[in-house]
Amino acid sequence: MTRSHALLRTALLASGGLLAADVFATDWPQWGFEPAHSANNTAETAVSAANVAQLEQKYAVTLTGRVNAAPVFAQGISTAGGAKDLLFVTAQTGRISALDAADGSVVWSMTTTGGHTPIESSPAIDPDRQYVYSYGADGKVHKYAIGSGTEVTSGGWPQTITLKPGVEKGASALATAVSGGVARLYAVTNGYVGDGGDYQGHLVTIDLATGTSRVFNSMCSTTTTLIPSNGCNSPQSGIWGRPGAVYDAGTDRVYITTANGEFNANTGGHNWGDSVLALHPDGTGAGAGLPLDSHTPTNYDQLDGSDIDLGSASLSILPAPAGSTVAHIGVQTGKDSMLHLIDLDDMSGTGAPGGVGGEIEVIDVPISEFWMKTQSIVWVDTHGDGAAWVYVGNGNGISGLKLTLTASNVPHLQPTWQQNSDSTSAIVANDVLYHAGSCASGTCMLARNPKTGAVLWTSPAIGSLKWGSPILVDGALYMINYASSAKLYKFALPAPVDIIFANGFDG
Repeated sequence: MTRSHALLRTALLASGGLLAADVFATDWPQWGFEPAHSANNTAETAVSAANVAQLEQKYAVTLTGRVNAAPVFAQGISTAGGAKDLLFVTAQTGRISALDAADGSVVWSMTTTGGHTPIESSPAIDPDRQYVYSYGADGKVHKYAIGSGTEVTSGGWPQTITLKPGVEKGASALATAVSGGVARLYAVTNGYVGDGGDYQGHLVTIDLATGTSRVFNSMCSTTTTLIPSNGCNSPQSGIWGRPGAVYDAGTDRVYITTANGEFNANTGGHNWGDSVLALHPDGTGAGAGLPLDSHTPTNYDQLDGSDIDLGSASLSILPAPAGSTVAHIGVQTGKDSMLHLIDLDDMSGTGAPGGVGGEIEVIDVPISEFWMKTQSIVWVDTHGDGAAWVYVGNGNGISGLKLTLTASNVPHLQPTWQQNSDSTSAIVANDVLYHAGSCASGTCMLARNPKTGAVLWTSPAIGSLKWGSPILVDGALYMINYASSAKLYKFALPAPVDIIFANGFDG
């Protein structure tokens, strides 16, 4: 390529014309992009509002088995076939596959046996990019060399997450976070048979350097090890929000949200059903079965008795607006289709764990759906007024809410727009909102203006969906449908076109 040709190509790329931009390489290492699971890829530069309408389908590759989880992505991984950008997918059978992002072909694949299925947990990539972790049908988290799939079977691996793999499962994504220089992996559990069976939701935290683990049980919480069969007389309280455990660097705490089950911590008990619990990054609480802090809605009995799990979603972290009376903010939704705005420095307003109520505010999801099971996600308008937004999608539609302040500088979620197109959990990349939902031809991927909800692009039909959600990274949008033999879809901009003038750049 001549210098004049390179200059012209660079100028055309920068102009936002029909050529695809060079991509700033990054990873999507876990559900929701980063440890807080905002699902906002701030590193994306190739696809923008100016060119998103040019996205085109690159492939639709059939996978082995059904997938009910989002993929993760790592760029530039050394494999036997050279350096490749890899997608990692865990099927409901417990099989993890590394796929070449360029064409969807299988680079390596590993499977697990025993226990029970379906597995609905997304994998997670090690912060040092040497390994990928996946939940298996045997109730263990497995550690694989990222480029070859070779399993690590020493140093405590594979790590046991449940002693009851026939009734307890990994229904949420694996997650990673680094705090104080220590990298950790988080795995949570739910039950296989609805609200039946002898299961207890719990968090297992694994130190990735040493392989040591800690357990926090949401039922019989004074027990700090995995609970065996009939080891606790209080079942349930599963943890099954799409992201699983959420880490907030602002508070340096990990948050888990539990589902149906007994709550008696307000009267001195150790059962934490339908609650948001705050823990140290190493997965420990305040001792004696107590988390560091907690939030439990006042209608916890109704939530439990009517199967309206708070824990169908995980906590979302919101940056506080300038001048806010609350420094650290979270928002929690669940099957009740309510949005609970929570002060993360005093989650129930009592200054201690075990309190009831105490939210900053509770409002309806603008487009309500009973039994909402998607995750709310967060975007910050860094190129506008700097406000934080929350997006909530469900089977009835998707809505955008802006975080504002009242006249007293108290945080308030202001419903701003809503669209009656059902929605998976959404994502944001380079100030464009993406989700899957209804379209004229069935179910499609949609891109929207995050401030107005206006549709910027719609894909061809992609088939049925359940709990899957997209990722957009390094200029490509990926989505897996919920067919019995799942299909992986890739959408990207048209390939760059090199224009060469016969008489040179000036001619």
